[in-house]
This record gives sequence, C-alpha cells and structure tokens, in this order.
Amino acid sequence: DLVQSRGGLVQAGGSLRLSCAAASGSIFVTGALDWYREVLGRPRELIASVATDDTANYADSVKGRFTISRDHATHTVYLQMNSLQPEDTGVYFCHAKRSRDYWGQGTQVTVFS
Repeated sequence: DLVQSRGGLVQAGGSLRLSCAAASGSIFVTGALDWYREVLGRPRELIASVATDDTANYADSVKGRFTISRDHATHTVYLQMNSLQPEDTGVYFCHAKRSRDYWGQGTQVTVFS
C-alpha cells in the first residue's frame, strides 16, 4: 500500500512537499510512480510521473513549478510544489499501477491568496 504525508494550508506563492511511502518494496521498484490531483467538480488529473530510471513527466499545469522524485533507499516518492496558486487547491493522491492500482489515502492541499 501507499501511505501519504499530511498536506497543508499555504499562501499563494509558497511551497509544500508531499511524500508517499510504499509499504512494499516490490510496489516501489517495479514501475512508475505517479501523483494525481482531484479538484472539486473535475476528474482526477495525472500531474506528475516518475519512471524507474527517475525520468519525470509533468502536466502542463504544473510543469516548471512541481518536481517529482523517488528515494530508492526509503521507497518514498515526493512531490515538491513551488509557486503554489489557489488553483492548485485539491486532494493529491500518489498512485502505482501494477497488477492492480495502488492509491494513497489522499492529502488535502489548500492554497489561499
């Protein structure tokens, strides 16, 4: 399973780092790890993904502001979020697609102006 850190309340322009720890090493090492975001009234959106070779891809909405990374020693994936804006407010989920989908429990991030 995937266990996420708490989110938080941050002022626009601020930063926040989310983490997601894989309970099982096999979940961590056998494929890409993703971060999704769910904004009220909109479908869950894939915003960042990191492959096993640490190659990262981002949605246009977060490119240049967010950084995804994975720590192979601790089986943890991070999402560093900088220059946060109110439209980044939502629930963030880490995800791993293996033989089935693994989801973190979700973390609320609220950005106020």
